[in-house]
Amino acid sequence: MSFRWRMVALAVFGLIVGPGPINIFAFSVFLKPMASDLGLTRETLSLALVVGTSAGALANPLIGACVDRFGTRPTLLGIVPFYALGLVAYSYLTSSPAQLFVTFGLVGLISTITGPTGYAALVARWFDNQRGLALGVAMAGVGLGAALVPAISAALIGAFGWRVAYRCLAVAMMVLAWLPAFFIRDAAPADLARLSDARPDGTLPGLGMLEALRRWRFWALTMAFFLGVAGINGVVAHTVPMLTDRGVSVALATTAVSISGICIIFGRILSGWCLDRFSGRVVAVSFFVIPMLGIILLGEGPGTAVPMAGAALCGLAVGAEIDLMAFFVSRYFGVRAYGRVYGMMFVLFAVGNGVGPGIAGASFTRLGSYGPALLVFEVFLLVTCLLFLPLGPYPYPAPKRLEQGRAAPAAA
Repeated sequence: MSFRWRMVALAVFGLIVGPGPINIFAFSVFLKPMASDLGLTRETLSLALVVGTSAGALANPLIGACVDRFGTRPTLLGIVPFYALGLVAYSYLTSSPAQLFVTFGLVGLISTITGPTGYAALVARWFDNQRGLALGVAMAGVGLGAALVPAISAALIGAFGWRVAYRCLAVAMMVLAWLPAFFIRDAAPADLARLSDARPDGTLPGLGMLEALRRWRFWALTMAFFLGVAGINGVVAHTVPMLTDRGVSVALATTAVSISGICIIFGRILSGWCLDRFSGRVVAVSFFVIPMLGIILLGEGPGTAVPMAGAALCGLAVGAEIDLMAFFVSRYFGVRAYGRVYGMMFVLFAVGNGVGPGIAGASFTRLGSYGPALLVFEVFLLVTCLLFLPLGPYPYPAPKRLEQGRAAPAAA
C-alpha cells in the first residue's frame, strides 16, 4: 500500500467513530431506552440532538482553520480525548432537560473534530486525479461505522444498559480515532510541490475563504446539502422506532440500520468512482433521487423486506452526500483554503443532521405519526436536486496527466 493510501486507511479508522455513526445512527438505537429510563419524550431527545449538531456546526469553521494552520494530525491528537470524555458524560444524564441540552451541546461542539472536515482536507491534498475515489474510500469509514456502531451499541444496551454502552463507545473513540492519529502525515510544502495540482512553489490553487463566500455556487451547494442531509438523516435517526412501532422486532430494526450503513460504504466508493469519470451534477442528482424512493418504501411499505429495502436506499444517499461535498469544495473552490471553506459549508450540513431528526420527532410527538415529516423530507430532496443542476463546469478540474510517482512523502 502506497503512503498516500495509508493516509486514506487512517481516515477510515477515525471516521468509524465519527459524529455520524455515533450521534445519528447509534442515536436511533439509544432513543427508546433513554426515553424510557429518563422519562423524556422522543421530541425532547431529538431536540437535544439538534442542539448538539448545531453546536458542532458552529465549531466546523474553527476546526477547518486549525487544520489549514496546524494540520490534521495535531488537531486530532489534541481534541479527540475530550470527545471521549463527552461520551462518558452521556452516561451520567438525568431527567433534567437543562442537563440534557447542555451535555449534548458541549459534546456536539467537541465531536466535530472526528468528522469529515480534517480527514477530507488530509486526503484532498494528497490526491488530485484520483481524488474522488480516495475521498470515497476515506468517507466509507462513516458507512462502516454506521453498519457497526448501532449493532454493537444495541448488543451493549441489551447486555449492560445504555449508560455502559456510551462508556464503551468512549473507549472505542480512543482506540480508533486517537491512537491512529499518531501515524497521520500531513502534506508538507515539499510534498505539495510534487502533487499535480500544486504550483512550483508548493502553494495550492483555489479561492480564499472570503472569496468563496462571495460565490453563488457556495450558497447553492450549502443549501443543497443542508436540505439533503436533513431529509435523509431525519429518516435514518428514527428508523428503529419507526419500524418497531409497526411491530418489527428491535433486532430486525437494528439490522435495517446496519444494512443502511453497509450501503453507505458502497455509496461512498461508488460515488467517488463516478465523480472521477462523470459530471458531478449528474452524479449528485442521481444519488439524491434514490432516497426519495427509499423514504416511500420505508414509511409505507408492507411487511419487513420492503422497509429494509427503503433503509438501504437511504443509506446509498448518505454514502454519497459527504463524499460529494468534499469533492465539490475542491473542484469549485480549489484547495488553498480547503479546511476553512469546507468547514463553513459543513456548518449548515451539521445543523441539518439535527434538524431532520428534530422534525421527525416533533411530527411523531405532536401529530402521532411520522407521515407528515416524511412528506417534508421528500420536498427537501426534490429541492436539493434542483439546486445541483445549474452549477456548471469545475473551475479547478483535475489535470489530464496521471499521478505517477508524485506523492512520496518528503524526508522528515
